[in-house]
Amino acid sequence: MSENLKAIKVTDSVYWVGAIDWDIREHHGYYMSRGTTYNSYLILAEKITLIDTVKSEFLDEMLSRIKSVIDISEIDIVVANHAEMDHSGCLPDILKLADPSEVYASPICVGALKAHFDLPCEITPVKSGDEISLGNKKLAFMETKMLHWPDSMFSFLKEEGVLFSQDVFGMHYATAKMFVDEYPSDIVDYELGKYFANIMMPMSDLILRMLDSLQDFGWGIKVIASDHGPVWRNNINRPIELYKKWAEKHPCGKVLIVYATMWGSTETMAKYVSDGVVSAGVECEVINMTPSYRSEVAAALLNSDALLVGSSTLNCGVLPVMADILTYIRGLKPKNLIGFSFGSFGWNWKALSEANNYLNEIGVEVVSESVKSHYVPDQYVLDQCFTVGKEIGDQVKKGVGGSE
Repeated sequence: MSENLKAIKVTDSVYWVGAIDWDIREHHGYYMSRGTTYNSYLILAEKITLIDTVKSEFLDEMLSRIKSVIDISEIDIVVANHAEMDHSGCLPDILKLADPSEVYASPICVGALKAHFDLPCEITPVKSGDEISLGNKKLAFMETKMLHWPDSMFSFLKEEGVLFSQDVFGMHYATAKMFVDEYPSDIVDYELGKYFANIMMPMSDLILRMLDSLQDFGWGIKVIASDHGPVWRNNINRPIELYKKWAEKHPCGKVLIVYATMWGSTETMAKYVSDGVVSAGVECEVINMTPSYRSEVAAALLNSDALLVGSSTLNCGVLPVMADILTYIRGLKPKNLIGFSFGSFGWNWKALSEANNYLNEIGVEVVSESVKSHYVPDQYVLDQCFTVGKEIGDQVKKGVGGSE
């Protein structure tokens, strides 16, 4: 039951009135080991304003939190920063219950919301540079197209420096406490990076433009309130700096090996490749795809300079789990990677040819011929694996300005 759930105060006039989803673990290929939140915010201005709503099944939880502060009929303005239904799912209900006098969204979002719902009122479009009056406060807008939907938009409460950033700077992290500084920094950085890698990485160039636009707007940001995860109220430069770093994709000094194996031969090869990388003094992470999740691989790839792919052959191609992850990575459009492929085969080694095609489509610079093993790898093949691994490690090391 949700009757007694409370809002959480963010600033003098802003309250979090969202919902916590402790149980969710998967959403369109993203594995959420820590659940998530659907964040909605109430601004107690002369014209009381609601920023975004929550996933439809969490309507009662959201209403309970709103009612702990005001009666829902007191809401004058509703702003939709993003049309995706984990943030707009309750919008039709809220509009009927609150009957606000004004509803705002970006021009593209207006069309997207109409395509999603039969809404009881009209929505007024706002674009970058527009402002609306909340009576004693002002709300400014900046369109952030394709971050991560075409309709996406930022809203900024000028008097208190609160940036409502929809999915940007967010993370899938179910939080009983509502502020980033209340959680271990390593977990926060990981979940922020994982979210960037799986959701924002394909739009890295647009991220850099957005960061430039934020600077040009000259907003004095004091709080970043995204639509997922905890709120940034201290060190708000941290997510901005990390987004810039990840979007620019500078050398990181790390190699990622992703593989799948049938009878252990490709796995053995992966171990020798890894040993070769490490012998060059370079960090190496090895992921067996059979028990692993796509989103975890994307998170590892975010801080890697090389992608090494191993697969045995099935039906003249890579193993299905490898086709899955390579297709997923291709859509994420990672930057500045080198790599190669390796694997064991019985009577057909075309998995490696297909793996190289994937690497080319991803944009990986293939810097070595594939290492192949006919059935179980002998010492000659394992020595090849080690040697190529070391060569990759040496290249990565040079890329970060190191030397042997």
